[in-house]
Order: sequence, then C-alpha cells, then structure tokens
Amino acid sequence: MIEGGQPFFMTGGSSGVLLIHGFTGLPVELFLLGQFLNQQNFTVLCPRLAGHGTTENDLMRTTKDDWFNSVLDGFEILRGVCDKIFVIGHSMGGLLTLKLAAEREIPKIITLAAPIFIDDGLGIKNLPPKELCGNACTFTQRRKLDDVPPAVNYVYKKTPLISVHELLDLIGDVKNLLPTVKTPILIMHGEEDHTAQPRSARFIFDNVGSSVKKIITVPNSGHLLPLDENRDFVFDEVLNFIRS
Repeated sequence: MIEGGQPFFMTGGSSGVLLIHGFTGLPVELFLLGQFLNQQNFTVLCPRLAGHGTTENDLMRTTKDDWFNSVLDGFEILRGVCDKIFVIGHSMGGLLTLKLAAEREIPKIITLAAPIFIDDGLGIKNLPPKELCGNACTFTQRRKLDDVPPAVNYVYKKTPLISVHELLDLIGDVKNLLPTVKTPILIMHGEEDHTAQPRSARFIFDNVGSSVKKIITVPNSGHLLPLDENRDFVFDEVLNFIRS
C-alpha cells in the first residue's frame, strides 16, 4: 500500500461522518476535513476504496460495484458505534454518496465536486470502447500540492482506461438514481474545476429528489475542494449544513 492509502478512523461523539474519497484518490486527501470534523466531536471514518492506494493493476481489476461495497463496509462499521451518520463524498466519492443515500437512511449528505460531466480537456471523447481497452492506461498529472499532508501527492501516475469506463457507468447509474434520493443535500463545486464540469452541480440540484437542497459554488477553487486554498470556507459550510 502506498503512503496515504490507509483508511483512517477518528473516535469522537455519537454522531459519525463517513468520508468517501475520489477516483484514483487516497483517504489522506480527506484527512484535513476529517481532522476538522473530529475536532467538532464527530466520529470520522474514511475507508479505502477497493483498488485504490496500492497499484494501477489493482484498480484495473475492480469495478464500480467493488467501490460501492467498500462504502457499504465503512457505513456498517460506523453504524456499529454511532447513533447517526452523515456522509460526505469528494469527486467520485460524491457519486457513491448519492448512491448510498438511495439505499440507506441518512440524515444529510454532502457532495464535493461530484462529476456528472467530465471536462472535455481530459479526452473522454477519445476513450476506446470497453472491450478494446485491455490493460491500456493513460498517464495522469497533478500539480504538486503544498500545505497539505505530503502523502496527498502520491496518487497513481497512470489511470487504467477500463476503470474510466467503470466511472462513466457509475455516473450513468447515479443520474438515473437522483430522483429517488430524498436526503437533505449540500452540493459544493469549485468554479475553476477543470476535472468535473461545474454544471455537474446544477444537474444534481435540478434532478435530485430532495426537498431540502443547497448548492454552493466555491470561488477561485478547482477540483480538490478538501485541499484547495479555500478549504477553510468549505469546511465551515460543511459543518454549518450538518448542524443546521
């Protein structure tokens, strides 16, 4: 397992928060948010999604169902120690949060930069059909982040194309599930997001079945809302929504 790939658990009060990291991401990307919430007396768990935090070959062998099963496992662990569980997902973790809310009773959920529409610059239009992907990968680059846990920068250098198909299939599933999600929801998205198009947030807002829903566009922020320079604003809005 690569550094930062370990799940983390922070003991707190009887209210729990399940954090779900993103596609090719690591639990450590949500460590600062988890630490902030734990300081507010929440019990916090961030599981490692199957195929993540180890090798690209492991990711290649997992599916969207494997990722969701990792979320279900984490939810059941928290349910054993907490009276209520809030769920927060970043990027693909936001999609998995919505899917979980369609299947489980949750008081409130929060999505951070959930991708309904992938930015055109990532070359999705050139993705070969699933049956032709084989073991092919695309090289991925992310700018080195400062003022964050160092392990945040140890993400996969390659992304299996077959796994991108699994992500797109998950997006399709969630789009169909949105009207069945009735959970109060906060939808946050960076206005400078060049991974998940910002219009993804409006699509979720317009199509989710929740009667209580709020959308916040974070100015001068990109895709990595839990790590970006405006993360304190994001953390405060998350806490306000949970407590409201």
